[in-house]
Amino acid sequence: MRRVSVVAASFVFAAIFAVSAFGQPAQPAAPFKMAVIDTAAFADKGGITRYSTALTALENEFKPLQTEIDGMVTRYNNLGNEIKKAQDTASAGGTVPIDTKSLQAKVDEFKGLEVQIKRKQEDAQNRLQSRQPAVLGPIQQEIGKALDDYAKQKGYAIILDISKQTAADLILTIDPSKVDVTKDFITFFNSRPATTATTAAPK
Repeated sequence: MRRVSVVAASFVFAAIFAVSAFGQPAQPAAPFKMAVIDTAAFADKGGITRYSTALTALENEFKPLQTEIDGMVTRYNNLGNEIKKAQDTASAGGTVPIDTKSLQAKVDEFKGLEVQIKRKQEDAQNRLQSRQPAVLGPIQQEIGKALDDYAKQKGYAIILDISKQTAADLILTIDPSKVDVTKDFITFFNSRPATTATTAAPK
C-alpha cells in the first residue's frame, strides 16, 4: 500500500517572466500543509473496519496450519526435555537403567520433527506471501486511493507515515495535536462506500 501521499507543489514561473515584468506584485504562495498518519493503527480496534476484517480472514485461513505447527513444536520441546533428562541421568551414573531402544526412538522422532517443522514453517510462509496480495491487496489499494483523495480534500502537500522507522528518523520533533490526522483519516475512510473488490469474501 502506498502510505506516503505526495501532492507536488507547483511554482508559478509566470510570475518571473510576466507579472514582475509589469511591476505587479506576485501572488503569495499557498501555505504548505503537512500531516502525519500512523498506518499501524489501521488494524487496531477502532481502526479501518474493512482492513481489520481482511486481516482477520487471513489469520483464520492460516489458523489450522498454525495450530498444527504449534502442536509439533510442543511435541518437539517435550521430546528434547525427555532426551536431556535421560542423558543427564546416564551421565550422573544413576542406578535406574536406561532403555536405550526407547531413547533412540525419541531421538529419531526428535530429529524427524525438526525437519518437518522447518518444512511446515517454510510452506506456511510461502503460502502467506501468496495469499496476502489476494486478500489484503484490494483494500490496501482502496486505502491508497483514499489517502490521495483525503490529501487533496484537506489541502495537504505531503502526508508521512510515522509507523515507518525511516519516516520517524526524519522527524526530530512533532506536536501530534497539530499534525497527526490518523483518527480523522480513519473516520474519512470508514464513511466511504466499499468497492466491489473489497466487499468480496476472501477464499
